[in-house]
Amino acid sequence: MADSDVKHVFSSASNMDSKLEHSPPRLSTGEAETADQLLENLGYRPELLRNRSTLQVAFMSFVLASIPYGLATTLIFPLVGGGPVNIIWGWVAVSLITVCVAASLGEITSVYPTAGGVYYQAFMLAPANWRRVASWTCGWLYVVGNITITLSVNFGTTLFFVGCINVFEKEPGVGVFEGSNYQVFLLFVAITLLCNAVSALGNKWLPWLDTAAIFWTFAGVIAMMVTILAIAKNGRHDAKYVFGHFENSSGWPDGWSFCVGLLHAAYATSSTGMIISMCEEVQKPSIQVPKAMVATIFINTIAGLLFLIPIVFVLPNIQDIILLPQPVPAIIKSAVGSSGGSTCRSTP
Repeated sequence: MADSDVKHVFSSASNMDSKLEHSPPRLSTGEAETADQLLENLGYRPELLRNRSTLQVAFMSFVLASIPYGLATTLIFPLVGGGPVNIIWGWVAVSLITVCVAASLGEITSVYPTAGGVYYQAFMLAPANWRRVASWTCGWLYVVGNITITLSVNFGTTLFFVGCINVFEKEPGVGVFEGSNYQVFLLFVAITLLCNAVSALGNKWLPWLDTAAIFWTFAGVIAMMVTILAIAKNGRHDAKYVFGHFENSSGWPDGWSFCVGLLHAAYATSSTGMIISMCEEVQKPSIQVPKAMVATIFINTIAGLLFLIPIVFVLPNIQDIILLPQPVPAIIKSAVGSSGGSTCRSTP
């Protein structure tokens, strides 16, 4: 969401308020009305090319969620909170909740399909006396949220990268990279600058990167699933352990500990509403974007289970794993029996 979009809504608010109080703008109907005409009816001037399909939008959301990454970097939370039950059933539970959120957002988006997304929708849905405050608050929270989650992704990537390096050990239990605070921070800054450079200087290559990321993510999930289950150097747990073992290591009561462990799944599905901003890039946004938003949740849920279930089948002793800031590289190393293999499998 651009700041210019916010200004656009606020600058036209005085002209729209009196009209909205008596006769709301034409909304999305079944009539032969183009998406650009609908935007004009809502007070917007179309500016983007409508050249994306429903599947492209859905897979874009899949890439944004980056399920293997999101679930890998935060696996420590359910491991501490409840073990296998928290990992598997926590993911299923949060996915079901997210489907409800996506369906609700999809319904609203089908009526107000603008790239402004939730801040514009808040303006249109709020009472007349509160719509400017609601839109301003929602818009800036959305901006701050995007900045925060982007930095959290980069920081999580940094910690995961350090974990991948430290599967190589100078001696048992001692990684080759010290990973002191200043080293981690400098790596974080370098990754952030690299991401900014790619976005700012490689704009024409972003569609290619998006497409590559889709195949890379799917290939990584399948390769990891096959590799760790086929090798399983230290054996495999039975299904009763994977789907029914609960082990609270947090010190909190079981119920509260389980809920804290849900942060793992919530983080991985936090990008659900971001594709609303692509409403001006499809031919029929009132239909395509809501469909893509809901479809993505099911794609993410399946991909998440394909990633998590094999991990839990080869899970080492939980009390040893939770001592590590990033347990997934160590779990994969335990399964394949190779530091190099663990780093390669952790890269996707």
